[in-house]
Amino acid sequence: MSEIKIDLVPIPTRILTDKDNIIDVVERYTKGKIGPDDVISVAESVVAITQGRAIRPENLKITRVAQLCCRFIPDYGSLASPHGMQSLMDVEGKWRVAGALVMGFLGKLVGMNGLFYKWGGEQTALIDDVTGTMPPFDKHIVYGPKDPDKVVEQLKQRLGCFGGLIADVNDLKRSRVVGASAGLDGERAARLLIDNPFGNASQKTPIVIIKNFRKLQEQGQ
Repeated sequence: MSEIKIDLVPIPTRILTDKDNIIDVVERYTKGKIGPDDVISVAESVVAITQGRAIRPENLKITRVAQLCCRFIPDYGSLASPHGMQSLMDVEGKWRVAGALVMGFLGKLVGMNGLFYKWGGEQTALIDDVTGTMPPFDKHIVYGPKDPDKVVEQLKQRLGCFGGLIADVNDLKRSRVVGASAGLDGERAARLLIDNPFGNASQKTPIVIIKNFRKLQEQGQ
């Protein structure tokens, strides 16, 4: 069985905003660069920004519950600030988040990890606090994208490629699937992005083409 060559091709763009349609933008910048064996992957924060899912922290009303709960989040987490925690509580519910945090703490005492992210709501693992995305939105809190599986199916159909992926990737070697088109091994595709070819700052490469991924998946490598 021959070895399949997988290339990651970061695609630079201008700064994208809520005035942009993510499907149209990806099609424009990848024209002539993507083929039927390839996967189109897009950074989850940029998809969310084009959907208008960003808020300035000064527009949040910080509660005492958020101020207390954020103290139990590791410093590197997006929910470690009162603003990050409040943004989560505003969409998932104050007491749901607080209860999930308590249960997550108790779960760790008996060797059960991840309960906070399981019970705190979908946005618990998706919110990016300030500085978590590229300028000028590094001054915003960015929620996870809406209907990610629908977005990737639209990308796949529009581009005629093998699959679409929205991934949450950072410089801490964390790569997670947010949305994947039907038939795509999203976990395998996300692992290929572990070194963060998107970049999180001024690189402005929110789109990455994974070349020849269909052949890799079909051979089960």
